[in-house]
Amino acid sequence: MRFVFSVVNSKWLGGLNKADWMILAIAVFLRVWGLDWKPAHFDEGINGWFVDQMKAMGFYRYDPNHYHGPLHFYVLFVSDALGGRNLWALRLPVALVSVGCVFWLLLYRDFFSRRASQIAALAMAISPAFVFYGRYSIHEAWQVAFNLILVWGFLGLWLRGEKRYLYAAIVGIAGMILTKETYVIHLVSLGLAFGTLRLWEQFQPSAPPQPWAIQQWKRSNVWWGTGWAVGAILLFYSGTLLNPTGITGLWETFSEWFSQTVTEPKHTKPFDYWLRLMAHYEWPALVGLLLGVRYLLPARATVRLLCILGTGVMVAYTIIPYKTPWCLISILWPFYLVLGAALDEVPKRWQYWAAGALVLLLAHSAFLSSRLNFVRFTDPREPYVYVQTSPEIARLVDPLLNAAGENPTVYSATGAILLESYYPLPWLLGEFTNIGYYGAEETDPQKPKKWPQVLDMDFVVIEKPKREEIQPRLRGDYVEVEFALRDGMEPCVAFFRREWFPDLVPIKKGNAP
Repeated sequence: MRFVFSVVNSKWLGGLNKADWMILAIAVFLRVWGLDWKPAHFDEGINGWFVDQMKAMGFYRYDPNHYHGPLHFYVLFVSDALGGRNLWALRLPVALVSVGCVFWLLLYRDFFSRRASQIAALAMAISPAFVFYGRYSIHEAWQVAFNLILVWGFLGLWLRGEKRYLYAAIVGIAGMILTKETYVIHLVSLGLAFGTLRLWEQFQPSAPPQPWAIQQWKRSNVWWGTGWAVGAILLFYSGTLLNPTGITGLWETFSEWFSQTVTEPKHTKPFDYWLRLMAHYEWPALVGLLLGVRYLLPARATVRLLCILGTGVMVAYTIIPYKTPWCLISILWPFYLVLGAALDEVPKRWQYWAAGALVLLLAHSAFLSSRLNFVRFTDPREPYVYVQTSPEIARLVDPLLNAAGENPTVYSATGAILLESYYPLPWLLGEFTNIGYYGAEETDPQKPKKWPQVLDMDFVVIEKPKREEIQPRLRGDYVEVEFALRDGMEPCVAFFRREWFPDLVPIKKGNAP
């Protein structure tokens, strides 16, 4: 708690100037305005469903097969309790954490110039990736936040040796462990980056030299901080002590993670996937990456370390075949600081040109970020729009929610979702008590059918090409509504029993909802 209090003391918040506050205001606006416009994403539906299970069981039962840490779910549980069961409550914690990442980049003024940290923070505040995935209720923003805290703490121990940096490093490590198994990538990358820097300094010494500072903390501070961190990790992974076996998931998770990302990878992408995304969306970070070549020559050790660290993390994520676009935000942030530091070194006679180039880079980010996040947020032509739910899901969900709002007995309506991939429906329709999710029907005659033989249901959902298979099983008079669940899936059709939904009009694919 001492570390938390030190963050909000007058020295830190009081050290923010008008430009810092303006950057934070931009970050808040871009992440919070219209936060519920975008339909719930596949992963958000899963995360929301986990929160529903927590409300039923009283704790989060950690399963290493899911291999994402428990912290995010406990925060969502609190947000749900305070804000209700809605997209705002589901997404707001991550939006605030994403703003916190921008804030923490401003604190890097401890090791870089204020201008360099402001350039980095502004680039992050308007970044298409950071804004887009800062409006999603997934784990990645948490991982970036704790990684920023860890590296900030490491630099502080190296250059100043103050006790608060020790606590920051401990909080960063513990938070990453509580968030996502990829913490190993970032811990190893930081260690290798510092070792590589020291090795390179044998050939090209940093200028000026930056030896380890005299450390101002005691051994008891290490034990105190580490004890709290270990306690928090054990508490959350054990389901607040209600599921002690969850602790073994701390190491069991890696076999499942390795299987899904390396040996039998899903979501495989080209080797240059990250560079393609950066070239399309993230010009400030791409320029920072390119400018990193300059730091092979003698320069400040802090900038050189971030160049090596950012490049090392990118290489690690490149080697792994499993690639999803939201992982990019864990790669980008060091290059924002490199960009800011490089612009600090521009000779005076070239500063106007450098400022003009920076304005163009930021304008490009601002334009793409605005278009992506407020216009084309469900357009599958956008590379960041990945496994995204279609707005047409409202054709299924809205009639049910509207009818239940007028007549609560509709919550007991019977339903069958006959889709192999059906999230986020279990969360969106989580208040309906009689829905069955049946997955794909087995075609092997030796195995039992998963689908009910008689579909005497109030509503049924199936992929459109399989419509003819279930029509003989339906009992009653139904209204048909076609919709798309997400890109990459076949169109779907929902059958609503006319008795329950007498005013519903049939909708064919392509017609207005």
